[in-house]
Amino acid sequence: MVGSKDLEPSTTPFFPNIFLHNQFRAKPVWPSPSTDLSGKVAIITGGNAGLGLEAGSQLLALKLSHLILAVRSAQNGEAAAKQLLSQHPNARIDVWSLDMSSNNSIQAFARRVESDLNRLDMVILNAGLRKLVFDTNRTTPHEETIQINYLATAFLTILLLPALKSKSPPGCAGRLTIVNAALSLAAKFPNKNEVPLLPSFDDPKYFDAIDRYNSSKVLSHMFLWKLVDYVSADDVIINLPDPGFVKGTDLTRDAKGWQKVAAELFGAITGRTKVVGASTYLDALLNKGPESHGCFLMSWEVHPFASFLYTPEGNKSIEQLWQETLSEYEFAGVRSVLESMKEV
Repeated sequence: MVGSKDLEPSTTPFFPNIFLHNQFRAKPVWPSPSTDLSGKVAIITGGNAGLGLEAGSQLLALKLSHLILAVRSAQNGEAAAKQLLSQHPNARIDVWSLDMSSNNSIQAFARRVESDLNRLDMVILNAGLRKLVFDTNRTTPHEETIQINYLATAFLTILLLPALKSKSPPGCAGRLTIVNAALSLAAKFPNKNEVPLLPSFDDPKYFDAIDRYNSSKVLSHMFLWKLVDYVSADDVIINLPDPGFVKGTDLTRDAKGWQKVAAELFGAITGRTKVVGASTYLDALLNKGPESHGCFLMSWEVHPFASFLYTPEGNKSIEQLWQETLSEYEFAGVRSVLESMKEV
């Protein structure tokens, strides 16, 4: 199998070549209409709006039996569940509390998955944000974009791995899809060689309103590069799909004034619909098999990671980030969790 690691790094300019191909020329790959998810259980973080909500609707249309919306606001989650139930009255839809800004909330959520679910087939880690100003997370010392898009997502990923391995049916690998972005390929990542690496993101001098989101997605490439050393595709298949630039989502909710107008105009001209954007999630979960394990998926195909990762400097930064990430969550025993995933 040829994965993202095995491909040659792309030298194609992101703008306009990759962007134009991804947005306008690539064709959606839909699950077979005969796909039947009866009996299966799925979790979607940030599933109360935007692409998360649309992905939930598409899974339910394929007869998913049990959907868990993992959301920060119970009120918004219940409203989303009511909307979905009106379309799919035979499904079971639960709303569970999950605040990606809080390590305690992430741990409590993972414990609930372990204790309350007898089965778990698939997880979509969709929650994310794009901050246009430097802002520190309220419960950690880290800049908010890095905290939510990378650190919290990596933490939850590790904690959910044992449940996905043990609660999926025998012979069927659990599926973990972590939403990424084509913009990872355009990241400048100016602090890539800093040691230590993670604290450098907390320095405002390295904050760029455009690049910070892009760089946060590169960190997920780097994390997955190492994670697959611990997780077999026979147990859990993990991949990073890019939904493309999608109009009508809350990703740019912090934009104001001319930035908001520009974002809405750009979306109207170039944006995919949420239906098409969410199809990339289902493609990653249902169409792609073990060949997608540890891969970045763009334009509904396996694609190389950000080119920096293939360099000697990139390999050094990958190892640096990996060790710092595990140290960040040492209190939760993440190293032991990862070692347990190697056990037969």
